[in-house]
Amino acid sequence: MDSKDQKQKGSQAFVHNPHLDALKEDFLYHFDLGTGTHDLPAMFGDVKFVCVGGSALRMKSFSEYIAGELGIKDPASGTNICAGTDRYAMYKAGPVLSVSHGMGIPSMAIMLHELMKLLYHAKCKDVTVIRIGTSGGIGLEPGTVVVTKQAVDTTFQPRFEQVILGKTVVRDTHLDQSLAQELLQCSKDLNQFETVIGNTMCTLDFYEGQARLDGAFCFYTEKDKQDYLRKVYEAGVSNIEMESSVFAATCKLSGVRGAVVCVTLLDRLKGDQISSSHEVLQDYQQRPQILVGCYIKKQLKVKAGGRQV
Repeated sequence: MDSKDQKQKGSQAFVHNPHLDALKEDFLYHFDLGTGTHDLPAMFGDVKFVCVGGSALRMKSFSEYIAGELGIKDPASGTNICAGTDRYAMYKAGPVLSVSHGMGIPSMAIMLHELMKLLYHAKCKDVTVIRIGTSGGIGLEPGTVVVTKQAVDTTFQPRFEQVILGKTVVRDTHLDQSLAQELLQCSKDLNQFETVIGNTMCTLDFYEGQARLDGAFCFYTEKDKQDYLRKVYEAGVSNIEMESSVFAATCKLSGVRGAVVCVTLLDRLKGDQISSSHEVLQDYQQRPQILVGCYIKKQLKVKAGGRQV
């Protein structure tokens, strides 16, 4: 796929792999979808928004929520398109695709490779991809929604490192700032919960990588932990999760507008374990959905009640 071919396909090329042209069929194994077995343009050609999140149940919930917000009554919107595999789940409500990505960078990376190929084969254009999820806050009240400015690693650098052919490849992790501002404005319009734009630290695991004291192994002290988290705070990090760096890097490579919208479930400066009730956590987890739903409706010019104007 040369540069001329990329230009013909518009600004959002999705893929950069000349080897795909030599494939008789491109089978997206972890989605159980393929170019030879499915009419991908017919199934997905109208997609304008892709929302991804770790939990399959949460993404089904979001698909049902956005279907209601957009006035979509198609019963198929609650059907898992990837039911032939247990790796990921996928739901479609009109122009909005909802996909689970599992937990951590490796699971997210695999999903993103196949998602970008799916959008390419479906001949989609002008697609916005948004990760919605949960995170640990740094100096923020639980329930605060963070729209990521840039994803940083555990040394606070805006980069995603991956070893390819035995060599370390470093990729940029800045996200679309105009999209972040648009999402922030939607939060102001909603006026329901606090939303900030800040840097997100992406770690390789949930326990030691995030300076927790409650894992199976821990070889540092409470003071060591607090000293590090203070550095995290001083570096301008607003929250911590485990997928934003590869997500941001992939959006840059694919030429799509991307955003990460995560609610904080606790302030890591005050503890490691979540203490809020199940009901409160449910409310928190709906906040990214509400914010992103507001943004999608605004882009599609849909008023309350699902009427498109």
